[in-house]
Amino acid sequence: MSLFGNLSSLFTTDGQSPAKKTRLKQKPRPKKVARPQDRPHPQAQPQLQKRDLSQTSDVREAQAKAREIVVEAKDEALAIKAKAENEARQSRQEIEEQQRQLNKQFDKIEVRLSNLDTKEENLEKSKQNAEKIKTEVEKQRAQIIEKLEKIASLTKDEARDELFESLEKKMSQEMAQFIRQKQEEAKTEADDRIREILVDSMKHGATDYVPEYTVSTVIIPSEDVKGKIIGKSGRNIHTFERFTGVDVDLDSAATEVRLSSFDSVRREVARVSLERLIKDGRIQPSRIEEVVTKVRQEIEKIMFEAGKKLCHDVSIYNLPPELMQMLGKFKYRFSYGQNLIAHTLEETKIGIKIAHELGADVNVVKLGCLLHDIGKVSEEVEGSHVELGVKIAKKYNLPQPVIDCIAQHHEDEPFSGVEQMIVYIADAISGARPGARYENHEEYVKRLEKLEEIAVSYPGVAEAYAIQAGREIRVLLNPEKTKDDDVEVLAIKIKDRVKEEMTYPGTVTVNVSREKRTKQVAT
Repeated sequence: MSLFGNLSSLFTTDGQSPAKKTRLKQKPRPKKVARPQDRPHPQAQPQLQKRDLSQTSDVREAQAKAREIVVEAKDEALAIKAKAENEARQSRQEIEEQQRQLNKQFDKIEVRLSNLDTKEENLEKSKQNAEKIKTEVEKQRAQIIEKLEKIASLTKDEARDELFESLEKKMSQEMAQFIRQKQEEAKTEADDRIREILVDSMKHGATDYVPEYTVSTVIIPSEDVKGKIIGKSGRNIHTFERFTGVDVDLDSAATEVRLSSFDSVRREVARVSLERLIKDGRIQPSRIEEVVTKVRQEIEKIMFEAGKKLCHDVSIYNLPPELMQMLGKFKYRFSYGQNLIAHTLEETKIGIKIAHELGADVNVVKLGCLLHDIGKVSEEVEGSHVELGVKIAKKYNLPQPVIDCIAQHHEDEPFSGVEQMIVYIADAISGARPGARYENHEEYVKRLEKLEEIAVSYPGVAEAYAIQAGREIRVLLNPEKTKDDDVEVLAIKIKDRVKEEMTYPGTVTVNVSREKRTKQVAT
């Protein structure tokens, strides 16, 4: 722009453009007749000639400069053109290189697609061949089975049962020998150590009291108090039962009131409330509601303190308060007459001791023992206490090994580690030892009868006796109908059936005996 601007300024004079000057030059001018007054003075002619010469030299210089500028403009234009052609050439080369790369990639993709198509076709053919072979094999298998059934005159199931029966007879001697060998090895290596660990653990786990047999009864000073408890038209007793959720039995004894409910906490609230109402003497609906509400609040505090004390007794201080509150319910909860706080404390101490002896994770065992029965005080109804306990543990984000301890302490799942097995052992020691628990007499008798029924259901059993309060079943075999090898096998079968079909506290020992007696009389 500066170059062409200079050119235009050079060719412009007296404020007029070159184009306009050209037009002015081309326009014919009329000739004037010179008048005498218009003719220049003879002395002015040299000055005019000098002016014309200076103007001519200026024009020449301007034209020279214009030519120089034009030459420079052409050179610059040529340089710009060369540069543009060079850039265009490079761009074309880059585009061509990219096009070549793309063509190569397209070629590779086409090759891969063709290979994939080929593989897919081969796989389809292989699949069809496999299906044909499978169909032929199944057909031949069915024909072979049919021929075998015709030859043996037995169905498939009958032949399988007969085969298993013959194998069991052949292998019974080896099975019994193998079982005896393993038992002897285990006894030789483990008896002394196990006895030492368990005795030492039970010694350290002993608590001040273990079984606690209680009945929710309230002693009244006289039989007249029963009238106050009943109230006019029974309004007092109905109000009491409605607010406490328990049944009141006034006919058990003259000076005794019996309270019954499946919930031990409700029963305890009712017992304390009734004792306070009798002591106060003002037994009326409004007073009953007031006392029951106050006692319930006190019982909740007592339960929290009991749960907190239980945790502190086993050196656990960072448990959530909600779990401590639930553990406090153990104070009024019993299992076969055994108080749950006492059972939990004893079991936890035993488990901690065993964990120390075996080098297991003491913290996992401690929490597992402490919370193994937490499902028994859950507010949910559906599910066993093991399932409910697992839900509670997951709700409070407890570690997975602790959840496994809760889930496996009744062998509902296979043991996942030594800590889970220790919790199971500690629970069995605390709950199964003599004097720890009691159960209903009818259920106790039924359990003993069921044990004997399972034992005598096997052929070759002469007699069976349930002894040791159902903790042992002694089985006597008929020597004429059995062999020595049957002793070990039958013991395992009875044990498996007892585990699958019965519910029992602790363990049941199966003792199978076979002896041959000969009697001769000398005369």
